[in-house]
Amino acid sequence: MSSSIRKAINSDALTRLAQAIAVAVSATLAGCSSHVPQTEATHTPNIAARAKQKPIWLSEKPTPQIPQDVWERMRQGFQLQDNLGVNPRIEQQRLWFASNPSFLENAGERGSLYIHYIVERLEERNMPLELALLPVIESAYNPMAYSRANAVGLWQFIPSTGRYFNLRQTRFYDGRRDITASTTAAMDYLTRLHDMFNGDWLLALAAYNAGEGTVSRAIERNEKLGLPTDYWNLPLPAETQAYVPKLLALSQVVLAPEAYGVNLNPIANEPYFQVVEINQRMDLSKVAAVANIDEDELFQLNPAFKQRTTIDGPQHLLVPTSKAQLLTASLSTMRPEELISKKSLKPVFEGADESEVASLKRAYRVKRGDNLAAIAKANKVAVKDLQRWNKMTGKNLKVGQTLVMQDTAKRSGGRVNTVVAANSKTNSKADKQKPQTQYKVKQGDSLYMVAKRFNVEMQHLKRWNPRVGQALKPGQMLTVSSPR
Repeated sequence: MSSSIRKAINSDALTRLAQAIAVAVSATLAGCSSHVPQTEATHTPNIAARAKQKPIWLSEKPTPQIPQDVWERMRQGFQLQDNLGVNPRIEQQRLWFASNPSFLENAGERGSLYIHYIVERLEERNMPLELALLPVIESAYNPMAYSRANAVGLWQFIPSTGRYFNLRQTRFYDGRRDITASTTAAMDYLTRLHDMFNGDWLLALAAYNAGEGTVSRAIERNEKLGLPTDYWNLPLPAETQAYVPKLLALSQVVLAPEAYGVNLNPIANEPYFQVVEINQRMDLSKVAAVANIDEDELFQLNPAFKQRTTIDGPQHLLVPTSKAQLLTASLSTMRPEELISKKSLKPVFEGADESEVASLKRAYRVKRGDNLAAIAKANKVAVKDLQRWNKMTGKNLKVGQTLVMQDTAKRSGGRVNTVVAANSKTNSKADKQKPQTQYKVKQGDSLYMVAKRFNVEMQHLKRWNPRVGQALKPGQMLTVSSPR
């Protein structure tokens, strides 16, 4: 075979090989010099048939990668970034974060103990993961944060709203600081606001900051004037005007921290803490020593125990996951006196008034299988009283929930007054004067919230207060309980 023919055959074979990559394995380049290839007429149908076959790798989808960093997991769950466009209010807040990178960096360091837990709870409810950044805005992720308005904890609950969402507050325990309890309360509150404002998260966030009454009144005002009623067009307080843009700007910085000169240290995408059940009072310092846990870290996980002693509150502790097994094993072998001393109890109880000590003795922790009727009967109280003392609107209980067994409401402050309704028929037993309860409206209140607080129907509240519109004013007096 001449070299020119050999060269032509080899060239032809390589051309066909390039046109049909799918049959590359059948082409034997090395054998071209010793074997005469088939004619083109024989190959063409086979190549055409094979070329129509879909390569296997095109139909395969890559396995989704589980984020190793909780920041990345958070980014994947952002839901509030669409249709924002160019917004000067957001840009102004974003500029502040870019100019103060240490603020977010420090908040992220403090929040590294809690962020994974919060992200998981938000995912369970299909809520926007931008909400995991709300504690950055509210408290810089400091569970001990305290505001001028007496708001406390990661989520900054004021006392009344905290009690409304079953966050117990005593001299020994403050549920607003409780990491898990306050997170549940915040998500319950945000979910309720989201439903109240027809699925608008921006309005829900505004109401979380200013109160649903304030936002409702702003919406009513714009409706009367024929103006838009979305968040961006409402006449809200200055703080609330900046509140939502601040969260949206912060979310955008977290999306691309390097672009804004922010260094977010990775946070492992795994639970930082674990719940360990306890059945006795104990000093957190002794618990820390037993399980080889840094004492300050243990208190950062359990900041609701104000005296650093589990005198009141839930019968469990949050401990670093790596130490949970050791603590559980140690507690099972230790005597009560090894975990709390009489000396440490005596500062705890000094200065406590009678009602506080009594409330500790009159608290009940819900166990599996419990129901409200059985608990009420065992403690010789009425179900309706049990509901009122614990701000419950239904009969659902949670295992581990602490119930108060007596009325611990404070009578001071003059916000709730009992008066006697006028009645001319005082001689009839059935028509004796009955108490009528009145309530002084606070900033941010709405009819819905007042009705829920006093466990009455909205229709009754409107009937007792015929001159009151949907929008309430601070200082206004409402009748919240009327003679039957």
